[in-house]
Amino acid sequence: MRCAPYRPWLIERGSLTQKLQQRYADFAVQPVFTGYQKAVLDEQKSLHLTSHHRALVREVLLFGNQQAVVFAHSVLPRHGIRGAWHGLGKLGNQSLGATLFANQQVKRTPLSYKKLSARHPLYQRAVQHVAVKPPYVWARRSTFSLKRTQILVTEIFLPTICHA
Repeated sequence: MRCAPYRPWLIERGSLTQKLQQRYADFAVQPVFTGYQKAVLDEQKSLHLTSHHRALVREVLLFGNQQAVVFAHSVLPRHGIRGAWHGLGKLGNQSLGATLFANQQVKRTPLSYKKLSARHPLYQRAVQHVAVKPPYVWARRSTFSLKRTQILVTEIFLPTICHA
């Protein structure tokens, strides 16, 4: 599972939702989890959270051609839900990306990329939704800021994105 087929998806600076909607006529968002929990260690570091802080975590599957192609995981510190990001906990099957890119005040950090192995907690959550478990998955991450409040978004590309 080389990076080459995933590269166009990994480096896309615009809205991933919009790119998926252009590729798939039947694009859909399916919520998997929304609730408060501890962020994983690398997320805690990125958002400057301590290990006892709970954050709003939202996980969704993005579908194209009736196949899950992306597992998206977002983390919003608890104070953000009452402030700048009010309402993000109630998106349901709406795209977070559409909300983020619609607001010109939202600023995005550069994308970072990583190959997640079976030991990473997000790998484990993402591959629950595919029939064949790959040895690793490609992910990208960036932080969106609005009024000094950040939301961390990780998008994990499932192997089906290369075939769907």
